Parts: sequence; C-alpha cells; structure tokens
Amino acid sequence: MEQQTGQSCIICGQMKEEGIVIVSHFICEDCESEMVRTDAEDIKYRFFIGRMKKIGLQKNA
Repeated sequence: MEQQTGQSCIICGQMKEEGIVIVSHFICEDCESEMVRTDAEDIKYRFFIGRMKKIGLQKNA
C-alpha cells in the first residue's frame, strides 16, 4: 500500500505537496494560482470565497 504524503487542500480536496498554509489550512499551489488569476466577476470567484470561509480567525488573536 502506498503512503500518501502532503496535505489536503481546502479548495480542491486533493492531497498535494506544494502550497501555502493560512491559519493552519492548506491551499495547494494550483488552487492558489487559479484564485489569484480569477476575476471577481467570474462564477468561480464565489466558489473560492465559499471555500476560504473555512479559514476562520482564531479567537483572542
């Protein structure tokens, strides 16, 4: 059995090696790049915002 490495992306849900961590939530490089290029008028923008809502600011931060 092959062991998975990496982290699960909060946007696409896939296990990836490279990306960023924001308040302990991982976003893969591919999703990060797509989010940066997405225009606010694009329908995908709302999808990304919805996924990013999973990242909450910690209380007493």
